[in-house]
Amino acid sequence: MFQFHFLDIPDTWLDPARIREIQEIFSESVPFSQFGGVNISLLPDDEIHRLNQQYRGKDATTDVLSFHYHDAFEESHQDEIVAEIVMSESRILVQAEEHGHTPREEFETLLIHSLLHILGFDHETDSDFEDMWKYEKAIRSHMSLWIG
Repeated sequence: MFQFHFLDIPDTWLDPARIREIQEIFSESVPFSQFGGVNISLLPDDEIHRLNQQYRGKDATTDVLSFHYHDAFEESHQDEIVAEIVMSESRILVQAEEHGHTPREEFETLLIHSLLHILGFDHETDSDFEDMWKYEKAIRSHMSLWIG
């Protein structure tokens, strides 16, 4: 099970019981090794924009970026940082309002989505999207998260 390290995330977005639930449901639902630590932080939009351009070639801001340092995590140690997730606080607030839910729910939705990216899922093709969405939808339904 991935271990989360939250850096500069508002306390109102972090419910320890919900975070444990996400970890457990994610671990049970996605049949891939998930050993190691994942740093999760917020960055200003200009920094997200820069990273998105540098690593994805996209000249725009985005809500979240995921970076993983291994292709598989079977050999990782629990105290080893294996991935990073950076999120835009402003995008989380806007998207929460657009979708009619709380910033915490949007944060949790993006966390689940990002963890799937870390494990190698993508949504560049319809087939890839279907594979990723199958897991995301199942996890989100267990969490009673917005399913759009």
